[in-house]
Amino acid sequence: MKTLMVFDFDDTVVDDNSDTWVIRCLPSNTLPDSVKNSYRKGHWTEFMGRVMSYIGDQKVTPEGIRSVMETIPFAPGMTDLLTFISDHKSTIDCIVISDSNTLFIDWILQASGLQAAVDRVFTNPAKFNELGYMEVRCHHSHDCERCPVNLCKRKVLQLFLSEQCARGVEYQRVVYAGDGGNDLCPTSCLGERDVVMPRKGFTLEKLLAKLEDDAPLSARVVAWSSGTAILEELKASMQS
Repeated sequence: MKTLMVFDFDDTVVDDNSDTWVIRCLPSNTLPDSVKNSYRKGHWTEFMGRVMSYIGDQKVTPEGIRSVMETIPFAPGMTDLLTFISDHKSTIDCIVISDSNTLFIDWILQASGLQAAVDRVFTNPAKFNELGYMEVRCHHSHDCERCPVNLCKRKVLQLFLSEQCARGVEYQRVVYAGDGGNDLCPTSCLGERDVVMPRKGFTLEKLLAKLEDDAPLSARVVAWSSGTAILEELKASMQS
């Protein structure tokens, strides 16, 4: 049986937030207050639509945006981890569930030559319109009150596991690596064989610590600061 590796993307696979990294393509490297102050909690994707519209207004080309996105650094040890996954596709499936968007993630993975490690990417669809402006849409709709309106990662993960099961693919273990508040919800559907790996010092680790006092997870929790720790978990899973 295979192991399923699930990654968040921002501040997990890459060592920054791709949605804020894109601001570097502006000559001023900053947004005007009118755009900054338009954000509403839980509506990040709508906000990013306004960000990308402003970037388009400044005549930044699709090529200019892509060249900036390709410079975002990977988290420590992550390229070695993704290379290992690429070399062991017979025993490891790998998916990304992210609040970024399809273009950013595809560009970054392609530029690194690591796209072969990832089997599926679940994120907000993005495209350039006829004016050369990038448009971002919500990944799906859902009724989870804990998650932002555009994406419930638990719903995505459960649906993926169900579809794989229908194809005759079951996983001996799921390893979930993330950093943010929206990574908490999917951890609730993991079982005792699975491993949740929050990034040390980030929001998910703190939220999981609070859970221990109230309703602890079934899955084992192992914090990481480098992809090396995740790699060790994967290797242990393959040997068990």
